[in-house]
Amino acid sequence: MDADFIQIDDVVINTEIVHSNFTCDLAKCKGACCTMESPFGAPITQNEIDEIQKALPEVIGYLPRVHANEINKRGFWVKRQDELMTRSINNRACVFVYFEGDIAKCAIEKAFNEGKINVTKPISCHLFPIRISNFAGPVLRYEKYRECQPAVEKGRKTSIKIIDFCKDALERRFGKEWFKKVKEVLEK
Repeated sequence: MDADFIQIDDVVINTEIVHSNFTCDLAKCKGACCTMESPFGAPITQNEIDEIQKALPEVIGYLPRVHANEINKRGFWVKRQDELMTRSINNRACVFVYFEGDIAKCAIEKAFNEGKINVTKPISCHLFPIRISNFAGPVLRYEKYRECQPAVEKGRKTSIKIIDFCKDALERRFGKEWFKKVKEVLEK
């Protein structure tokens, strides 16, 4: 395998994830990952759609009226070129965004953290800035955005690498044993 990648079980990891610093700085980015310009929101799975649909009555109460109206009128997800994604409001905010002051946050995550639902935000959101592509198996890559520059700068100060910043999300997606294997390979 190329030196720019490592493979753990059937998962290929771009080494930028291992070597790049990253620690979100919401005070500076304002939750930009939830409000990036796009006609769509976050990638989502059919299973996540089913789980969120059940939790929707609790989640919708945290949303701004415009977002709740969009969900009630058109639903919260869309299929585009065989990919499932959350809807976007005005080509900007994910339909599940609410604001605390000027910081965009996830209503699904808020309802989960408050114990009102059993489902948390989509794995694609939880993994960010890691994105998963599929080339005969999962390939993890670092998706860079100008809006995340404060996270890169804060990551340099904290010395936290993306792989560690995303530990909980990676364990959620691939399992604790898999993450343990990754760390063992990296320590060699």
